[in-house]
Amino acid sequence: MQVSVTGRGTRTLSWAGAAVLALAPLWATAQPRPTAPSNTVAMPTPVQRVALPASVDAALQRAKIPREAVAFYVAEAEGRSNPRLAWREREALNPASVMKLVTTYAALDLLGPAYVWRTPVYLGGTVDNGSLQGNLYLQGRGDPKLVMERLWLLLRRLQGMGVKTIAGDIVLDRSAFALPAHDAAAFDGEPFRPYNVAPDALLLNYKSTAMTLVPDERAGVARVQWEPPLAGVRQQATVPLAPVGTDCGDWRSTLQGEWADPTRMGFAGQYPASCGDKMWAIAPPEPQQFAARAVEGMWRELGGKLTGSVHEGRVPAGLKPAFAAESPTLGEVVRDINKYSNNVMTQQVFLTIGLEQSGVGSLQSANEALARWWSSRWGASELPVVDNGAGLSREARISAHALGRMLHTAWASPVMPEFIASLPIAGVDGTLRRSRTQASAHLKTGTLRDSSALAGYVDGASGKRYVLVALVNHPNAAAARPAMEALVDWAARDSGPVTASVQR
Repeated sequence: MQVSVTGRGTRTLSWAGAAVLALAPLWATAQPRPTAPSNTVAMPTPVQRVALPASVDAALQRAKIPREAVAFYVAEAEGRSNPRLAWREREALNPASVMKLVTTYAALDLLGPAYVWRTPVYLGGTVDNGSLQGNLYLQGRGDPKLVMERLWLLLRRLQGMGVKTIAGDIVLDRSAFALPAHDAAAFDGEPFRPYNVAPDALLLNYKSTAMTLVPDERAGVARVQWEPPLAGVRQQATVPLAPVGTDCGDWRSTLQGEWADPTRMGFAGQYPASCGDKMWAIAPPEPQQFAARAVEGMWRELGGKLTGSVHEGRVPAGLKPAFAAESPTLGEVVRDINKYSNNVMTQQVFLTIGLEQSGVGSLQSANEALARWWSSRWGASELPVVDNGAGLSREARISAHALGRMLHTAWASPVMPEFIASLPIAGVDGTLRRSRTQASAHLKTGTLRDSSALAGYVDGASGKRYVLVALVNHPNAAAARPAMEALVDWAARDSGPVTASVQR
């Protein structure tokens, strides 16, 4: 099941299992694989086309977007011939969530698609008659998909070892990442949107709560199931139904969710029965307390007892893990990221690159590692400004030519199957499921205020495959989608260059 979360940043999150949000063992330290020799594709001389395809130009005019606000690049995927279209391709623009392509390809290339994250669990004492005589330690290592189901399995495994009571504290070690303070409202004033949550070495359930609303018309209420359970937070169990015949419409506004109080999650409004079952995901206030509340809430729901508290700390030196919870592979994680444009998962991957390269996951170490990787393959002349790796940034920049060059190299890469399979299929799934293009294409979308982007691969009618990059930075960027779809359709028709070219 996928849950779409609307906002002015990247919009869609996925949940693992029945309630997965875009919101599911032996201990060994995962190491990045050695860097393979560069398979960088040699690029032909850049070409600037004199005109744009007529259908694209017309769509831009209808959207009131000037040609000077866009950058386009279309070329055969192998990269051995001049581009069919190269328009302002050297201009560095904000790519919005299309920047996720850079982060995910870098991770696949540097770490390998079989890379996994391991979350070790330590027992700080002996187990006597079902009671752990000491603290329990959970050490986060950046797992981007430690969702509710996998937390449940982790705690069930602990109970399977005979631990029913913890006669001490549960200590959460997040020291693998070194991150600045985060203001969830700073980007767009939407602090409760899951796409605005900050990364975390111990990221649980994307720091988000999902509520499932099920109308019970006989009782006159909608019953609310909350996942995960949060210790110390009162979660409203039912909400009154709206009058019979009320249209579903904007049901979230009708519900009037109240999230400001960190100790209570409820509603001031009603729920239309005509909506049927619905799921709504939000990021509760005090996100720094989310992991502690989720761990304690889940532990107690499983019947476990805790005599102490849940708090942050460090694993004592020399203590050996009892076991480690293992994540899905990077290849699977990258698919979730690109299909549904999950911001926080991307940032987890980005920081993991820094962690594996330098021993600490920080924005600085991640940016430095990615810059080294990029420069070793394509030089530093068009080095992208990656910022947080997810594209949820006003500072991120890349040119259509640089991104196209990376996509050419990815096409010839050993990780090409995993990378391309992670991209949404036009008209089929992910963020492109509603695309109106008639082409067969795997493309990543990106949308911010004043920025819209599309990049990936398009199948031509002749059997050739093309790299396509479209970047738009303009106040009317939200209206650019028809022009981008026209570009995809033009690329798929194999209609050749727009007009005679001018060599730079």
